[in-house]
Amino acid sequence: MVRCRALYFDGTSLRLIDDHVVERGNEVLVRVRYAGICGTDLQILRGYAGFRGVPGHEFVGVVKEADDPNLIGRRVVGEINVACGKCDMCSIGLRRHCRNRTVLGIAGRHGSFSEYLKLPPENLHPVPDGVTDEEAVFVEPLAAALEISEQLHIEPTFRAAVVGDGRLANLIAQVLRYRVQELRVFGRHERKLRLLEELGIEVALSVSEEDRAKYDLVVEATGRDSGLKTAIELVRPRGTVVLKSTIAGEYRIDLAPVVVNEIRLVGSRCGQFPPAITALRQKLVDVRRLIDGIYPLESYLEAFEAASSPGTMKVLLKP
Repeated sequence: MVRCRALYFDGTSLRLIDDHVVERGNEVLVRVRYAGICGTDLQILRGYAGFRGVPGHEFVGVVKEADDPNLIGRRVVGEINVACGKCDMCSIGLRRHCRNRTVLGIAGRHGSFSEYLKLPPENLHPVPDGVTDEEAVFVEPLAAALEISEQLHIEPTFRAAVVGDGRLANLIAQVLRYRVQELRVFGRHERKLRLLEELGIEVALSVSEEDRAKYDLVVEATGRDSGLKTAIELVRPRGTVVLKSTIAGEYRIDLAPVVVNEIRLVGSRCGQFPPAITALRQKLVDVRRLIDGIYPLESYLEAFEAASSPGTMKVLLKP
């Protein structure tokens, strides 16, 4: 058992506490080096998932205590869904959809905005020497970006669009550019779109008539309920829309075009970590340029204010 500093959300406000208790039991105790603030964390502070506790699910850290002595001292990242291993979903290999799962910093389990966290050993993945801490903290969102190609068969002749220009949207665009013939990112922030343009990715600030009903695949990653409407406008009849945003609140949208145009709507969440680690090791994606600030835990108010700013990409906490 350790007592440490952590950020605690009580359902109304986020505050720094000095006496957060982490009892590892038969799990692994990890000293957090960096934790990333993502859109889901911002939504949690607005009421998403009804979470109470220590938020945060993107992290890189060092193992401090474990039953396996070979783990101690290893740099690790961790899958966020902790499965029971006994339910029907687990029995068919869908541990990420376990009926009884807890989710790091999102559902039933304290997260990474803390000096220490705990996870089962099977959730942890060693970080290779060629990947820095600043890169490794992106494994979880990069895995979510790569999940799209796990869920769908993407033809190299596809015309694809990404709606959104933030943290996850950027990673999705970097992944898709290797897999499709044509890619365009629709965003609202010139600075964020410029980061993509510098990588040779086509961008747009608005949807033209030529863009409507054009794309075989559209990925919505805006973090806003209006993003789905735009995605439906962009996708061709019998095309596919992938929905990535998790928001606090209800979608209010006319779904008639989904029926009339026979659009396939796919929800997409977490992905596998090994492909993401490989992509970082092979430098297939550029993540370090996305970091806009690193803040100590005690500066959490400034960190969350920065992360909430429309012009900011990724903000990291250093517990």
